Amino acid sequence: MKMKFDQLVRFEHEGEISYGNLVESSSDGFRVTKLGGNLAKGFTDVDKDLITVKKLLCPLESTPIIQCVGVNYNEHATEAKITVPKCPVIFSKPADALAGPMDEIPIHPDCQEKMDYEGELVVVMGRDAKNVSEAEALSYVLGYTVGNDISARNFQMPDVSGGQYGYAKSFDKFAPIGPAIQSTTRIPDPQKLRFRTTVNGEVRQETSTDDMIWSVRQIVAHLSRGTTLRAGTVIMTGTPSGVGFFQKKFLKDGDVVEVEMDGLGSVMNKMCFL
Repeated sequence: MKMKFDQLVRFEHEGEISYGNLVESSSDGFRVTKLGGNLAKGFTDVDKDLITVKKLLCPLESTPIIQCVGVNYNEHATEAKITVPKCPVIFSKPADALAGPMDEIPIHPDCQEKMDYEGELVVVMGRDAKNVSEAEALSYVLGYTVGNDISARNFQMPDVSGGQYGYAKSFDKFAPIGPAIQSTTRIPDPQKLRFRTTVNGEVRQETSTDDMIWSVRQIVAHLSRGTTLRAGTVIMTGTPSGVGFFQKKFLKDGDVVEVEMDGLGSVMNKMCFL
C-alpha cells in the first residue's frame, strides 16, 4: 500500500473536497497539490499543479475511535499530585468528537462552567495493529499531528463522574486535530518535539515530548494488546502541565485556543458557547 505524502491534508476547492499534500503555508493561504486515494488504498499524486486554499479541513475524513492517554507527562503528574500508575491511563472519545484545525467548537450550555484545553501530540494509525511489540510499533503509524483534548471539567470531577474521564471529553468536536498529518519520514522520532498551547495569545503550556512518561512506542504496544487498533485510529498521547484547571483559568465564550508544535503546525479553534 502506497502512502505518498509528506504533509497530508484535506481541503475544499471549487466545491470538491480532496486529500492533498501541503507544500507551503503563508499569510495568503495554503499551497497544496491534490492526491488521489484514501487511507485504505493509499495515496498517489493526481496533479502536481499547486492550488492555493484559505482553509484546511480535518486531515481525516473520519476515524474508528479516538484513544486518549491521561497523566502522561511527568510535570503534569506533579502538578496534579497524582501517583503515576503502572500502566497508561486510557479513555476514549467517539468518532464525532473529531474536528478540524480551524473549526469553531460548539459548547453545550451544561459544559460551560469549567471549560479547559489540553494541547497534545496526536498519532494516527496507518494500518491495523494487534499485539505489536514496542520495537515494531512505529511501523504501524501513518503519521503525527497536533490536537486539543477539549474538556468540560465540571463533568470530570470525581463526585460527578466517579473518576471516569470519557464523558467530559466526548462532546461533538472536542478533539480538533491538524492541520496536516506529518509523515514518519518527516518526524522519525516523536519523542523530540516541542510544543506550546496559547489562549488568546497567552502561553499556558510549553514542553517537549521527551517529558512523556510512556513513549509513543509504549502507547501503541499497550493499546494493541489483545485489541485491534484499526487504521485511522487517532491516539491523543496526553497533555503537559499548565492546564486551566490548576491555574483556575477556564475558557470563556470567544476564547481562541492554539496548540502549536514545532515542525507540525497548529490547530487554532474558537470556543463558541451555545
